[in-house]
Amino acid sequence: MKKLWMIVPLALLALSATTASAGQVVEKTKDAVVKDAKIVAAKTKEGLSKTGEVMTDAWITTRVHERFVGVDSLKDSDITVDTRHHVVTLKGTVMDRVGRARAARVALNTEGVHRVVNRLTVGPKHTD
Repeated sequence: MKKLWMIVPLALLALSATTASAGQVVEKTKDAVVKDAKIVAAKTKEGLSKTGEVMTDAWITTRVHERFVGVDSLKDSDITVDTRHHVVTLKGTVMDRVGRARAARVALNTEGVHRVVNRLTVGPKHTD
């Protein structure tokens, strides 16, 4: 009987150590969830595309360039796209007024773009 009396306190001590360890795991998990939630909130401020991608300025710039490809009125154009805070600035040359207007419309209709500053000029493509 004496031996049983010694085993029970040891078992309780092991159980309390496991409970303390579980508490630490819960606390670490909570901290990780809070950290990840803050990251998601920050990224959401930038916006998410329909596919769930974060719409950074670089993402928008790439997307505008992609949408210019294959537009007939923009062939032989030399367009630079710069994006800051979801505002796209177009610089360079296009062949005519139709191309200038089309480039601005394509940029403005690109997901994530809030405004377009059109600094395109009409004329031949500049060669260096």
